[in-house]
Amino acid sequence: MDRFFFSAGAIAAFIAAVLGAFGSHYLRTKLTTEMLGIFEVGVRYQMYHAFGLIAVAWAITRWPQAKLNSAGWCFIVGITIFSGSLYILSITGMREIAVITPIGGLAFLAGWAVLIWSLNR
Repeated sequence: MDRFFFSAGAIAAFIAAVLGAFGSHYLRTKLTTEMLGIFEVGVRYQMYHAFGLIAVAWAITRWPQAKLNSAGWCFIVGITIFSGSLYILSITGMREIAVITPIGGLAFLAGWAVLIWSLNR
């Protein structure tokens, strides 16, 4: 699983970099300041948690245990739901999607909590 989470983290970081450039160069003239800010929050949290996935991959090589896999999956779910919903909201203006954003935030928190719990047993 270490290679899977490392790859997922690298891919998520790559996508965040692409989306950050897309937002900065293209969306800046297409979105309102508020919606561009929302888009940028999605990119920022995706990048933070891409590094979280890489940290999980490293931790698995150091302290292999099944709980660490749960942290990685939480980060993947969080990126998908939190950042994904913010991208959809900012580009489409569909505010209803924002109801699922906190679920992604909770997945991020759960991932960090599981990571802490796994390493402090």
